[in-house]
Amino acid sequence: MQFERKTRASTFSSIGKFLIKLAVIFFLLITIIILIDKIEFPKPEKNIEKLVPNEKFKIIK
Repeated sequence: MQFERKTRASTFSSIGKFLIKLAVIFFLLITIIILIDKIEFPKPEKNIEKLVPNEKFKIIK
């Protein structure tokens, strides 16, 4: 009696592997977003204000 080896993965196995990979990627993205959200960046010290002269505006009719 000779053993046969299946070289083709079953449909459920390939879908299951894909879903597991997708879940891991989703979990990592959510974790990264939460960690970035917890970082407190300093507020700017001075207000940035730039005056644009009226010459640069064109009136289009």
